[in-house]
Amino acid sequence: MRGSKVPGSTTDQRLLDSSDSADWLHTDPWRVMRIQSEFVTGFGALAELGPAVSVFGSARTRPDAPEYALGQEVGRALVEAGYAVITGGGPGAMEAANRGALEAGGTSVGLGIELPFEAGLNPHVDLGVNFRYFFARKTMFVKYACGFIVLPGGFGTLDELFEAVTLVQTQKVTSFPIVLVGAAYWGGLLDWLHDTAAAAGTLNAADLSLLTVTDDPHEAVGRIVEADHAGTRARAVAPKHPE
Repeated sequence: MRGSKVPGSTTDQRLLDSSDSADWLHTDPWRVMRIQSEFVTGFGALAELGPAVSVFGSARTRPDAPEYALGQEVGRALVEAGYAVITGGGPGAMEAANRGALEAGGTSVGLGIELPFEAGLNPHVDLGVNFRYFFARKTMFVKYACGFIVLPGGFGTLDELFEAVTLVQTQKVTSFPIVLVGAAYWGGLLDWLHDTAAAAGTLNAADLSLLTVTDDPHEAVGRIVEADHAGTRARAVAPKHPE
């Protein structure tokens, strides 16, 4: 820095001067440190989780709804297949999957997000991390899961679904299965993708094969297991890169 850009005080002086206001806490440079801390916290909490599957679904699903029972069965079946269950940690379908996992004796993970209308993690989470930033939280959903199961949901669920599909389609991540549970719920969306979007040439119809739809939670989990085992075999026979 030169001329008028040279600051009138040293870095140490500004650090140790107690008369300064707290405005610096809200500036972008400090925000970067908060973001970094969220990644460090998430990586530290989940690094030894083992095989896991991320389950998405609506926070508005009522405990007496059929979709809630479906979520419980998905969580239970994943644990029985040897997977931890990762959800957004909220109520509704997320709570159902966490509950099914916990009741089956497995690891139930909740990745919460700071929102004005959701009050903390649901009571069926036994390993939880709270985030301020959606993008840090989304990284954890992808990094520590070998597949996604998507229950009926709204904008948040759609956001997570299409981010997962985009990452696989663009080869930004190693391909993993994405299973939609609820044929009646998801059928209209899949028809639109095929009949409108693919027909207009805005997406490749072949990419729709990245999505599997079923009404059977055990079939959904079986698709995850099949893809996981196939990936393990492929990695085992892959040629080693020279040092």
